[in-house]
Amino acid sequence: MERALVIERSTLGIRLGAVVLGAVLVALAAQVAVPLPGTPVPLTLQPMAVLLVGGLLGAPLGALSMILYLAMGAAGLPVFTPSPVLLPGIGRLFGQTGGYLLAYPIAAYAVGALLTPGRRPGVSRTEWARTAVAVLAGLVLIHLGGLAQLAILTGNLSAAARFGTVPFLLGDLLKIAVLVPVLAKLTPTIRARL
Repeated sequence: MERALVIERSTLGIRLGAVVLGAVLVALAAQVAVPLPGTPVPLTLQPMAVLLVGGLLGAPLGALSMILYLAMGAAGLPVFTPSPVLLPGIGRLFGQTGGYLLAYPIAAYAVGALLTPGRRPGVSRTEWARTAVAVLAGLVLIHLGGLAQLAILTGNLSAAARFGTVPFLLGDLLKIAVLVPVLAKLTPTIRARL
């Protein structure tokens, strides 16, 4: 009985550590931002980090990690992409990039739920395809969140798509190309330890 309790505490500690590390990874990715002309939304590595965290940690832990990330930012910690124009803290969730941010837990959950590692060693074509679908679904959910908030703020769905979706499509293809092999290879190993 005592041994089982120690194992459960150890597993809980590993899971809590993974949730915190996932939030920190997204916070670090937010610091890499490239302003794009004609759009108030910068190009960042955040979506890639969100999808990576969701895929590696699984649905519940990935979503929890993103909720922690949002809570850290809402509390005023400098985890969101730096911007002299956008409101700090919780105000950022109501600004131009708030829809993307609020979609992070949903996207991480979806990627984690869709990406169920295979039981056999190695990476099959089926796992690659499943991983690609999971990553694409996560990106679509992030874009839908951003598009919805920008549409509310601009009052125009076409303008929202022009500002918040179209400039990022090429980068999203690159994210898929990078994330699919990484997640297909690492997810079974990481999830087995959680």
